[in-house]
Amino acid sequence: MSGYLAVIVVVLIFVVIFQIAKASEYVSILKGEKKAREQSNRINGFLMIVFLVLGLIGVWWCHDLLEGRMLAEPASDHGVGVDSLIKVTFIITMIVFVLTQIALFVFAWKYQEKDGRKALFFPHNNKLEVIWTVIPAIVLTVLVAFGIRHWLKMTSDAPKGSMVVEVTGKQFNWIIRYPGKDGQLGRRNFKLTNESNNPVGQDWADKLNTDDIIAPELHVVVGKPVKLIIGSRDVVHDVGLPHFRLKMDAVPGIPTTLWFTPTITTAEYRKRTGNPDFVYELACDQMCGSGHYSMKANIVVETQEEYDAWLAKQVTQYSVAHPAPETPAGPAAPADSTKAVAALGK
Repeated sequence: MSGYLAVIVVVLIFVVIFQIAKASEYVSILKGEKKAREQSNRINGFLMIVFLVLGLIGVWWCHDLLEGRMLAEPASDHGVGVDSLIKVTFIITMIVFVLTQIALFVFAWKYQEKDGRKALFFPHNNKLEVIWTVIPAIVLTVLVAFGIRHWLKMTSDAPKGSMVVEVTGKQFNWIIRYPGKDGQLGRRNFKLTNESNNPVGQDWADKLNTDDIIAPELHVVVGKPVKLIIGSRDVVHDVGLPHFRLKMDAVPGIPTTLWFTPTITTAEYRKRTGNPDFVYELACDQMCGSGHYSMKANIVVETQEEYDAWLAKQVTQYSVAHPAPETPAGPAAPADSTKAVAALGK
C-alpha cells in the first residue's frame, strides 16, 4: 500500500510542476517577456532546491528500504575482503555524489539571472583541471589496486591440502566431479563425452578416473580451502557464488580456476538467517541461452565428518559407465545316485 501511495505522491508533484509551468506561460503573455523570464528564473531556482532536498531524501529512503534485502554476511574468507572493498567504494562515491549534487543545485539557485549581475566565464584554468583530474585518478587507482589484489588472491594457487572439485557447465546445468580416495582427478578427452554415462569425457584408460565421482550438488567442508577447476561443454557460462562473493567464467576449451575457504556451514547459515529452507547457490552469471534462468545447483557446506559420510555413499562414475555383468545361472546340481536307486526299487 505504501508503494502505491508513493507513486501517487510523485504523480501529483509532476502535475503541480506542469501546472506551474503552464501558469508561467500565461504570465509571460500578460506581463511581457522580460518579467516572465525573471519570474521563471525565480520559480526554477526554487524548484532546484526542492529537487535537491527531495532527491537526497529519496536516496536515503531507498537505501534504508533496500539495505535489509541485500545479501547477508559473506560465507567465505575472500568474501569478507570483497565486502570491505565494496563498502569503501560506496562511501567514497556517496560522498562525491552528495557534494556534487548539492553544488549543482545550489549554484543553479544562487546564481540565477538578476538585474545588474554579469556572468563570469573561465575559458581555461590549469589549476582546476589538474585538481579534478589528478585527485579522482589517484582515488580510482587505489581502488583498482585493492580490487586487483583480491582478484589475484582468489585466482592464485590454492593452499596445500585443499579440496579439488571440477565444475563443468552445459546448457542448462552444472556437472560436478570429485576425486576419489587418491585425491586426484582423472584425465579428460572431449571426444569421449557421452551424455548417458560419460558427461565430462573421462578417459577410462587413466586409472585416476576409476574412483572419481559425479554429483548434482557441490559439497565442501567448512574451514577447508577448496579449489574449483571450471570449464564448459558448449557456450560461455559463469560460475556465480553470491554468498561467497565470487564468480569466474566457464569457457569452452580453456580451464579457469579459483579457490576459497567456506566459513559458515549451511546449517549455521540457516540459523543466522532464520530460514530453515536456505541453501547456498551455484548460479550461472552469464546469459547462456533460453534456459539460463534455471541453470543452478545447490552448495552444501558441512563438517569433515558429514562430507566423508556423504562421499562414502556415492557411486563412482566408472561403475556407472561399466556396470558389472549379471552372473549367469549355474548348471543344475547332479542328483544323488543312492536316492535315485532307492526310488526305482520302490
